[in-house]
Amino acid sequence: MNALSRLVSFLCLGCYSVFAQAVSEISISAAHVEHAMGDAKDIALKVRLNQPKPTVTLHAALKPAKAHAQSKPEDWVQFDLTCDLPKNLNTVEAHCINGRLKGTRVDLPFNLEVNRLFNHHQLDLNAAFHLKGGRFSDEAGLHAAEKLNGTLTIALKREALGWQWQTSLDWQTGEVFWQPFYIESGGHTVVASGTLKDDMLHVNNAHLKINRVGELDADGVIRLSDAKLLDLNATLPKLNLSAAYPLLFKPLLGNTAFNNATIEGDAALALKMKNAELQSFALKLNHVDIVDINNKFAFYQLNANIPWSYEASNPVRLSYDHGSLLNLPLGKTEINAEVNRFSLTSPHIRLPMLDGALSLSNVSAARIRDEWYWHLSAKLEPISMSDFTTQLKLPRMLGKASAVIPLVTYSGGILTTDGSVVLNVFNGTATVTQLTMDTPLGIAPKLNAEIALRNLDLGELTRTFSFGAIEGKLDGDIKALALQNWKPVTFDAMLQSSPGKYPKKISQRAVENISSLGGSGAAAAVQRSFLRFFEQFNYGKMGLSCRLRNDICEMGGIESTAHGYIIVKGSGIPAITVMGYNQTVGWSDLLARVKHVTDGNSKAVIK
Repeated sequence: MNALSRLVSFLCLGCYSVFAQAVSEISISAAHVEHAMGDAKDIALKVRLNQPKPTVTLHAALKPAKAHAQSKPEDWVQFDLTCDLPKNLNTVEAHCINGRLKGTRVDLPFNLEVNRLFNHHQLDLNAAFHLKGGRFSDEAGLHAAEKLNGTLTIALKREALGWQWQTSLDWQTGEVFWQPFYIESGGHTVVASGTLKDDMLHVNNAHLKINRVGELDADGVIRLSDAKLLDLNATLPKLNLSAAYPLLFKPLLGNTAFNNATIEGDAALALKMKNAELQSFALKLNHVDIVDINNKFAFYQLNANIPWSYEASNPVRLSYDHGSLLNLPLGKTEINAEVNRFSLTSPHIRLPMLDGALSLSNVSAARIRDEWYWHLSAKLEPISMSDFTTQLKLPRMLGKASAVIPLVTYSGGILTTDGSVVLNVFNGTATVTQLTMDTPLGIAPKLNAEIALRNLDLGELTRTFSFGAIEGKLDGDIKALALQNWKPVTFDAMLQSSPGKYPKKISQRAVENISSLGGSGAAAAVQRSFLRFFEQFNYGKMGLSCRLRNDICEMGGIESTAHGYIIVKGSGIPAITVMGYNQTVGWSDLLARVKHVTDGNSKAVIK
């Protein structure tokens, strides 16, 4: 049988030689060919045999199947290829140069080398595709590339039940945008091998190297019919986060608070999937610094060991040396918790902040149907209001602040508090109720709340302001408060002196500054002759209100008059009344007036 095969091969080679001597060129053309993968037209195939190296050239216009039936001229791309003819029937060595796929949105110049060998009725195939300065883009602008240079190789060996395969990709230079990722340079490689049986692509081993980012080793199984990853074992021993963040992570974090940060440090990751389900992973962070460019948060020397398994619970450890949250300094922190499948619990977490701490207890979180749900109790250990206001660039206040939050819950992207958040400030209380936050970690978080202020010590409140001295107590109600990205959008606020008997005195400087808040027409209705004798005055009642809508503040006082409203109502001798006349003020203008007052530069009109 082997002798007969060799004889047939010898005769065929002889026929080929005679045929080549008799015919110098063969031309085949077709106007249009349809296929499930796409259409081709203007097909021209030429075989030239009377040359030192016989060649075959192919030209055609191609259109992919997904293009609309009523194709536009730009849907068609021109395909050109020139290849050497094989030397014998058992081995095909094709060297194809100056290949090109060119259209309105694509230009891919390439060379192709193919080596096909029949060995004992088995087919071995080796191919190398060399791309030279390629470019492409799509009509929507979601995918594009420029100046692509690289080499793709593939080796196939036919077996009884399938194929053995090996492949490599060397992306040398060029930039690619593939929504949402942008890769600005080459230097990336992939080497992989495995088997192909029926519809299953088995990857026995794969090594991916992303330039400056890290190297990944993996194996797994992919079902080709739906491109579904069924099994995966992957290890990434060292990931350079400073390079990986802008390349891989930031494009996926566009609607979160982590979309505008700098990250330094290393990470390690290992994960396992089975039957398209995640079975386990282990994430480690080593000496990581993460800093938000807008100063919303910062964590330095962050270390973490976060293992997870579908089958067993695991301890989680996280720590950082120091940091900040909304400009508030955070001290050294260690967090220990336990993760059990899709839930996390911790009996106690203490987060040092300024000279106090935020203590969280009974922390419980769970992920259900792709949404996070969690609840906890919180206690704010006393912190210095002086340090707190200084760090937030607010007017400096004295005293200590503390709070107890019975229950905080998070569900569907919304954070709510059950009960009241009570802050002990300025020898009085600030009680926050109906507190909710929408997307607290998003780009523009929304906050809604109602705040009740009771018996705040005005002396302590104003002592360090350039506002002027006021003795007494203050009540206030801020209803329908809505903040967006931490800026007021709506509220109904009323601040007024607390009821009861206690010393009520106001300095001449405070009278002037309160007057200026009512606008240029406001005045302190006092007798001029008294001003040079008295530094402070008695008052019976004071109050100021603001209803904010559409960036306009509708202002009022404790009483309305025919021409305005009363801010301070005098009592005793000398009698003093401070009037306000501007009933609508732009919110930004009012903030500017407050700043002007606290800077100590305001002058009231006195009459």
